[in-house]
Amino acid sequence: EGTIKRIYLVGQGTAGIAAQAIGHLFTHYLGDPAIQICPLKASELSGFMMGDGDGDTMADALVIAISQSGTTTDTNLAVDMVKDRGAATLAIVNRRDSDLTFKADGVVYTSSGRDIEMSVASTKAFYSQIVAGALIGLHLAAETKKRDADFVSESIRELLALPSKMRKILTMTEAIKASADTHAVSRTYWATVGSGANKASSDEIRIKLSELCYKTISSDFVEDKKHIDLSSEPLIIVCAAGTRESVLGDIIKDTAIFHAHKAIPIVITNEGEERFNGTAASIFRVPAVPEHLAPVVNTLVGHLWGYFAALAINEGSRVMFEHRKGIQKVITEFETKGMNLYEIILEKKFRETIIEIYRNFRISRRDGKLPPILGFNTASDITLLLKYLAGKLPSADFELDFDCKGTPSNMLDKLFACFSSAINAMARPVDAIKHQAKTVTVGTSRITEAFEGILFDELRQRGITLPQVTSTNVLVLKNFQGVLSGIEGGLLYRIDGLNLLGEATSETTISLVNKDGIFTHTTSRVENDPRLKGTKSIIVREGNVFVGKGNKDDKNTLIIPVLSKKANVIEFILSLNITFKKGRIPLHAKSKALGGKHERIRNIMQENGFTWDDTYLELIPIDQLFGLSAEKIAEKMTEALNSAG
Repeated sequence: EGTIKRIYLVGQGTAGIAAQAIGHLFTHYLGDPAIQICPLKASELSGFMMGDGDGDTMADALVIAISQSGTTTDTNLAVDMVKDRGAATLAIVNRRDSDLTFKADGVVYTSSGRDIEMSVASTKAFYSQIVAGALIGLHLAAETKKRDADFVSESIRELLALPSKMRKILTMTEAIKASADTHAVSRTYWATVGSGANKASSDEIRIKLSELCYKTISSDFVEDKKHIDLSSEPLIIVCAAGTRESVLGDIIKDTAIFHAHKAIPIVITNEGEERFNGTAASIFRVPAVPEHLAPVVNTLVGHLWGYFAALAINEGSRVMFEHRKGIQKVITEFETKGMNLYEIILEKKFRETIIEIYRNFRISRRDGKLPPILGFNTASDITLLLKYLAGKLPSADFELDFDCKGTPSNMLDKLFACFSSAINAMARPVDAIKHQAKTVTVGTSRITEAFEGILFDELRQRGITLPQVTSTNVLVLKNFQGVLSGIEGGLLYRIDGLNLLGEATSETTISLVNKDGIFTHTTSRVENDPRLKGTKSIIVREGNVFVGKGNKDDKNTLIIPVLSKKANVIEFILSLNITFKKGRIPLHAKSKALGGKHERIRNIMQENGFTWDDTYLELIPIDQLFGLSAEKIAEKMTEALNSAG
């Protein structure tokens, strides 16, 4: 009757993008500039397009509301408001008997998938909404006599041809997957571009990429390329299929500009189009469709690419998860054997596991298989932590990198935290049910560091915490206390004047903090001479526990370097007078307490022509076994064995 002068196509999210595409269809089908076609967000219609007062009428308007669920609040509110102002309303809805179906004057059901389907990732609904809009547009064109029967029939044939063309695009799945696998993980910043009807393609692909890949992505008209941050060398999806020749030539030139700025153009164009060769990283040639239907074929490629891009990014999280799981498995295996964390990190199998993970991680980064979204800091921290745990970097340096002591638990806690951060950064659950509800297990393996025994009790009583002793020295003390019977007294010294590297200089001094036990009434050399020298100077330089005999009093001595709580340098030296267990000490306890010294003694004896046997340790008194050098012990063993024939 000619009373409708305005047609508003509204929706939110993907439905709002479908409204854009339908707007181009209506413009083409109706072909009447006197009818105003307005695709926009439902919230924009209700907020800004109805006038300022209740008296404003919309009797000359038709509002077509698009929704999959029929429960979108903004869309339903807009329909209520326009009806109050006299507008006619139609709805394109998937879910039957939903709220919107009772509000609108008429409904076109899309019946896309299950009737109750209400997922956010509304890919099937998008295509069916466009076709439903096309049918409404053709019906209006026929009823108003703006198009003849031949035009309508030809347009319906174009719609009927879409499924076969979409099926042909689905045969390109492997090529689309290969492109996503290669390029999705190579760039941090993404953009989508399209002109004319394909701006809807660009906008819809942007929505799905952001939903599936959890990225902030821009969408622009191709000609607005200057607003894309080309300095970031982004990945750009170019929707060009179905574009008229007068515009396509410019898009080809713009793609060359993207390429010249080291961006990665992913181009969707018509079959037979060769002019993007040499400038596009990937080209997907799709069956030709009329310009007004181009959003269907362009968007389908983009939807598929986004799906595989999410899987490619997610693969990185799976790798991180497997790395973390592998380390936890090895730790648990040794823990069930009663081993402490300080012992576990020195085990060959543990270090081999760490080295293998380090190699795989380094190769993945080098080959670009880990996306930039992992983050430079996380990637570099994982590299450092794996090196520390593999023993490739000194644990004493750990505090410089991570602001905490280089204990095994600190190293592992930091590594597992980095793995969890990486998993969360890269996890991309593409199942619609899980959308926006990432459920990644990020538990951290924490193993107790409780140490018991005579030496650790002594440290606690003096206020020395476990992180103040290096991991290597903690293990030395744990093993060594198996041959001790007591502690007769101690001297605690303070070291001052070390340089930033923790090295002694001519200005370095040593002072006595306190003395107890058998040392209470004795005078220490440092009370009269504050210079750091002799054995204590060696201990500060090397940072190792020392076991030996006093130079003057011949007492059995254990000296422990103690790190500062605030800095990664030796601040104290604790010298203890110790007594060894009497009677027979099990051989395994002796060999374990000797640590690396046991290996040196064995090597010297083998060089002297003896086939090593741990029973040789019984030839040396316990105080000499730990008080003399490996060379002296081997000399005494050789004398004893030769005397015994």
